[in-house]
Amino acid sequence: MSTQEKELLILKIDEALNDIRPHLAVDGGDIEVVDVSDDYAVKVKWLGNCQTCSMSVMTMKAGVEQTLKSKIPQVISVEAVNGVG
Repeated sequence: MSTQEKELLILKIDEALNDIRPHLAVDGGDIEVVDVSDDYAVKVKWLGNCQTCSMSVMTMKAGVEQTLKSKIPQVISVEAVNGVG
């Protein structure tokens, strides 16, 4: 994927994460896109309270990953580069 395609995909992923952000913000957390590989594996970074939350693993699978896969079917996985998720 070209640099421009990657940048557009990251913007699309970031926009999709806006559906999740209000739920994270309630507990003082947030999430940001770090990178996307050529095979559509997404790397994210937990921010705020999400970095140490014991529910981050569940939030990742049931919230973040499912939301991204439903909005961007090419996404194969989502992984946190920090925290417990």
